[in-house]
Amino acid sequence: MEIPSYPETRPLEMADKPRLEVLLSDLQPRISELTFAGLYLFRKAHDYQLTSVAGSLVIIGKGYNDKRYFLPPLGGDCAEALKTLFADGLPLYGADDQFVSGYLAGMNVHITDLRDSHDYIYLRDELATLPGSRFHKKKNRINYFTNRHHYTVALYSGNHLDECLELLEMWFRISRNDAAKSLILEVEATREALQSAKVLGLEGVVILVDNTVKAFALGERLNSDTAVCHFEKADPFAEGLYQLVNREFARLLFQECRFINREQDLGDMGLRNAKLSYHPVELLKKYLVSFQRETS
Repeated sequence: MEIPSYPETRPLEMADKPRLEVLLSDLQPRISELTFAGLYLFRKAHDYQLTSVAGSLVIIGKGYNDKRYFLPPLGGDCAEALKTLFADGLPLYGADDQFVSGYLAGMNVHITDLRDSHDYIYLRDELATLPGSRFHKKKNRINYFTNRHHYTVALYSGNHLDECLELLEMWFRISRNDAAKSLILEVEATREALQSAKVLGLEGVVILVDNTVKAFALGERLNSDTAVCHFEKADPFAEGLYQLVNREFARLLFQECRFINREQDLGDMGLRNAKLSYHPVELLKKYLVSFQRETS
């Protein structure tokens, strides 16, 4: 569907960063989509448009199925904005339980649980230390790698850009048998994240083997007690490397945070099993909400 005719509707751009960051800080979101960097880097993938409804800043996006939706309104009169947007036929994507209970109670809406979009929430300290028998296999894989390679760990900087881009392209070539549109858009977003990490406020780690980057992870602060890992890539032929970069991201970054949000699995069963194997403390539910018109 086309975007309804709201005033001043326009594409999301870098100049929106200060305003959006203030609104997001006030909201203290839990879902992984609601950071400026996350929105900006996927602005092309989801055709993010900004508009104003009832004094709220509203982000209208488009799914990989080309269907339009809006994200939770920011600021202003959120309840009135919801009424207008629902009445105009747009569904809400990304409502969590807190939003549902706070704004949707008593409204005539249909709520669909989106399992493929649930965010995986972990204790940062557990990812950083891999304690006890539950993480025995993870530690074994890390040991397999570290016993066979001379490696160093560093915080990501512009000095690593070219090698990270080379690793990303290698990873993409290997993965190209999966011609999914989402994969291509993910690679484009990752490339821009590496190039614009400093201005976007992203932090990261890299793993170097014989002084060559073989893995990287990038993320940012999501709310007062949670960081989010947006991007993680490693040489797929090096067993144990993904487990190592996962651990080092949690160990070295965002040490003031209690939790790490590692985003959703998008219905990929291999990715789902991998995420579950790290024992999340919560699967953060996200819902698709649409107005349910009364029938006579």
